[in-house]
Amino acid sequence: MASLMIQGCGSDVGKSTLVAGLCRLFANRGLIVRPFKPQNMSNNAAVTADGGEIGRAQALQALACRTPPTVHMNPVLLKPQSDVGSQVIVRGKVVGTYKARAFQGLKPDLLQTTVESYRLLAAEADLVLVEGAGSPAETNLRAGDIANMGFAHAADVPVALVGDIDRGHVIAALAGAHLVLDAADRDRIKGFIINKFRGDPSLFDDGRREIARRTGWPDLGMAPWLYPARTLPAEDAVVLERPVRASGDQRARIVAPMLSRIANFDEFDPLRADPAVDFAFLPPGTPVPGDADLVILPGTKATLADLAFLRAQGWDIDILAHARRGGRVLGVCGGYQMLGRTVADPQGIEGAPGSAAGLGLLDVETVLLGDKVLRAVSGRLIAGDAPFSGYEMHIGRTTGPGTSRPLLAIDGGASDGGASDGAVSADGRVAGAYVHGLFERGEARAALLAPLGVAIGPGDHAAKVDAALDEIAAMLEQALDIPAIARIAGL
Repeated sequence: MASLMIQGCGSDVGKSTLVAGLCRLFANRGLIVRPFKPQNMSNNAAVTADGGEIGRAQALQALACRTPPTVHMNPVLLKPQSDVGSQVIVRGKVVGTYKARAFQGLKPDLLQTTVESYRLLAAEADLVLVEGAGSPAETNLRAGDIANMGFAHAADVPVALVGDIDRGHVIAALAGAHLVLDAADRDRIKGFIINKFRGDPSLFDDGRREIARRTGWPDLGMAPWLYPARTLPAEDAVVLERPVRASGDQRARIVAPMLSRIANFDEFDPLRADPAVDFAFLPPGTPVPGDADLVILPGTKATLADLAFLRAQGWDIDILAHARRGGRVLGVCGGYQMLGRTVADPQGIEGAPGSAAGLGLLDVETVLLGDKVLRAVSGRLIAGDAPFSGYEMHIGRTTGPGTSRPLLAIDGGASDGGASDGAVSADGRVAGAYVHGLFERGEARAALLAPLGVAIGPGDHAAKVDAALDEIAAMLEQALDIPAIARIAGL
C-alpha cells in the first residue's frame, strides 16, 4: 500500500494545507487518494457521511480527494472543554470527557483503533496521505504517542518532515529535530520539506544544502507562501483576529465575539470573503462596536461556560444595547441557546451541572439532554424562501413560544421531529437556529443579509474552496519534488 505521513517541526507549520494540496495533486492524476489523521485536537469539526464527526481539516482533505468524509479519516478527535480536559471522540462518537493524564491511559487501545481505521482506508485507495499533530521532536510526549511516530511505526508509514521558514530558525528546527529524535524515529523520516517561503527561492539554496548535510535527509522541495489557502477553512482559532475596518467603509459590518470555546468558526468564511461584508471576530476585551449591523453569536463547545465568559467580557451588555437600538442578532447552535431565557445542563454533559439565565432575546429555553445530533441537512429559509445546505452538531433541545416563528424549514423534518428549526423574535431582528453553514450558499447568504441593505457577492463559497485546492496543487507541483515524494510513498 502507498502512503506518506506529513509531520512538522511544530504546530501550525502548514501540515494540513500541504496534505490537502497533495491530496488534490494526486487525485488530479487519477489516483484514488484518502486523507488520514490519527489524532486531532480541534473544536472545529465536520459531520461525516457515516453520521459521525471529524476534524474540519480532514473534511477539507476529503474534499481535495473528491470523496465524502468518513469517521475513519480522523478516528480520534479531542475537543477541548477546559484548559485541562477534552471531550474524546472515537470514530465519530463521544466516549467521554478526560483530563490529559487520564487520556494517556486510553492510548494503547486508541493506537490499535487508529491503525485499523488507516488500514480500512488503505484497502480502498491507491494512496493514503497522513497528517501528524504537533511535532515528533516533542520527545517528552513520545511514550504512548499515537499522533506522530508512534502511529508511523505501528502502521509502517514513511515520513516527510516539514519546517516553517516564515517563523525563522528553520535550519535549527529541522537539524534540531534530527538531533533529539532516537535512531528509529530519525530513520523513519525519508525527506524534508520547507514551507511558507516568500521571495526568490534561490536565496535559500545554501540553507537547504545545510539542512541536508546536517540531517542526511533528502530535500523534497520548498513550498512558497500558498496564498490561495486564505480561502480554505481554518482549523485553529488562533487565526481569527483581524484588524477593524477603515473609517468610511460602506460594507455591512458584521462581528462575532470570540468565545473561549468557539466551535465551527469556519462557517463564517463566506462572510470574510464577501466583498460586500466587513466581518471580524472580536477578541476578548474588545467591545461590540456601536456601528455593527449584525452581531453573530457563534457555536461553542461549552454553552454555559461560554455564556459566563461572554458576561465576563461585558458582551452581554453590548449585545442587549445593540438589540435595543434596533440592531440585528443571529445565534448559531450554542449561540442560539444563549439567546434564549435559560440554558440548563442538569447532567453535567458539558461541564459541571448547572443552569443560567440567557440573554432573553428569544422566547425559548434549552436543556442539554439526549444524544448528540450529527447530520447533514438542507431546506429553505422561511424569510426569503432561499435554499440552504448545512449540518447539525449539538446536544440539547430548545423549546418555547419563540419556536412558533422558526428561521428554517428542514427537508425531511428537524431532529426533534418537527418540520423546522430555530426561532425569530416578534420584530424579526433577532434569530437563531442549530444549523451550521447557513452562509455557504449564495442564495441563502443573500437572503440572510438582505435586511442589512447590501448587495451580496454571487456564488457558493464551496466553488471558491474547490478552485483554491486546484491552485495549491498546481503550486506544489512546481515547488516540490513530486517524483521523489511518490517514490517514498511507494507509488
